[in-house]
Amino acid sequence: MALDRFDRFRDLLIHAPALGFWLDVSRIRFDEGFFERMAPRIQDALRRMADLEAGAVANPDEQRRVGHYWLRAPALAPTPEIRGDIERTLARVLAFASDIHAAHLRPERAARFRRLLVVGIGGSALGPQLAAAALGSPADRMVPHFFDNTDPDGFDRVLDAIGDDLGATLAVIISKSGGTKETRNGMLALEAAYRRLGLTLGAHAVAVTGEDSALDRYATENGFLARFPMWDWVGGRTSELSAVGLLPAALQGLDIQALLAGAADMDDLTRTAEPLENPAALLALAWYSATGGAGRKDMVILPYKDRLELFSRYLQQLVMESLGKQHDLDGREVWQGIAVYGNKGSTDQHAYVQQLRDGVDNFFATFIEVLRDHAPGRRHDEVEPGVTAGDYLSGFLQGTRSALTDRGRESITVTIEAMGPRALGMLIALYERAVGLYAWLVNINAYHQPGVEAGKKAAQEVISLQGQVLAALSRHPGRAMTVQEVAAAAGADDPEPVFWILRRLAANPERGVVREVPPGGSIFDATYRITG
Repeated sequence: MALDRFDRFRDLLIHAPALGFWLDVSRIRFDEGFFERMAPRIQDALRRMADLEAGAVANPDEQRRVGHYWLRAPALAPTPEIRGDIERTLARVLAFASDIHAAHLRPERAARFRRLLVVGIGGSALGPQLAAAALGSPADRMVPHFFDNTDPDGFDRVLDAIGDDLGATLAVIISKSGGTKETRNGMLALEAAYRRLGLTLGAHAVAVTGEDSALDRYATENGFLARFPMWDWVGGRTSELSAVGLLPAALQGLDIQALLAGAADMDDLTRTAEPLENPAALLALAWYSATGGAGRKDMVILPYKDRLELFSRYLQQLVMESLGKQHDLDGREVWQGIAVYGNKGSTDQHAYVQQLRDGVDNFFATFIEVLRDHAPGRRHDEVEPGVTAGDYLSGFLQGTRSALTDRGRESITVTIEAMGPRALGMLIALYERAVGLYAWLVNINAYHQPGVEAGKKAAQEVISLQGQVLAALSRHPGRAMTVQEVAAAAGADDPEPVFWILRRLAANPERGVVREVPPGGSIFDATYRITG
């Protein structure tokens, strides 16, 4: 049995020595004839991927190209204009970061910029956050911080962490359209914080945005230090190797050239036509086998390296936003997707691995292994004679992998030799291509996100209703009204969203809405009135 398992491991292992990379899918239960049966589909997916890289329209909904692969190989861009844009932007990113580090560009009052505050949401924050956490060190040129939500308390916590250094903080505002409310709100909160110090946002800010977007115009009007482009052929969840991720990384002091080189190396490897020698193709096929091509199992990401703790969050967006689709490319209702969650090893072994081994079999695991324990030059202290903490980390990974296998639970293992910018670029590129290939295996569009747009529209409707609720209360100052009465006065057919709005307004005294519950009554008997 053990010998058979090792033979299978040897037969299915992909090892790329020049990249310091391994992919093991031997613990996925491919049924007999799977690879032969899937051969036409994966070859078609590989052909479509080649067409995408050559500049074909790959997002039929929006009739646009998908070109994040060109970011690390500009020579592959389909037009000289696109190639020039990529190369000029990279040169500008490097030059701008150099000018900031050399204090050629300075804040209004401080001698130099010491901190970096990225204001973004989704892919405009997750990629930069991943790079900052995975590659940061005490030697960084700037300390990174993030506004990645529209939570006022979140803004306060970040500003408190920055403290007196706000005047020495460079803000990078990232939004393709400039209309993303979370990013706009963060920018306005930051602008108010600068104003309280007698400073201007523009003297401390740079924008990454689409040409002539609302943010582009705002940056111009307010004298931002610089503006960098976001192109319509780069989606947010695949934007880490554009100015979205490269600018914050370069400002932090990370090696963005190595990040790009690692992605380009993985792209070269994953263009291989033979699926069993192509890590992205084999990964996509493993997902198909594990989920039945219908999302029947979740993807659990278990990186055994603290620096990759945010990798599962990054993959949540990349995988779930790309693959979670109601309709396929032919318009048929398919309800596709793969749910992704994870934290890190060996922390997970003291948390939800209990369920993975002994609970419902509704997942497949992906272990991420890093062979080198330390950065070069660091000491390998023993915790027992001849045993280091890193030995235990590896033992826990192998032990959990074996424990899952013994229970019939499937897993994949991705191994890199050492953690660094080149390796991170490789991982990003591997999963970007695997997601694209899997999407074609199940005939869906990986490059649009109609559900996200629906959520934004619904949120705006709530904001509009809140205005109607406040207007209704203001028309009757001091008058106590039930939820149903407020709803009627606001012209709302459904009182439930009005209840939600009133509940939150009443919990924030500065909004001037008072709730009163009659003696012996419930929250649904409460009345609301506006003061002032």
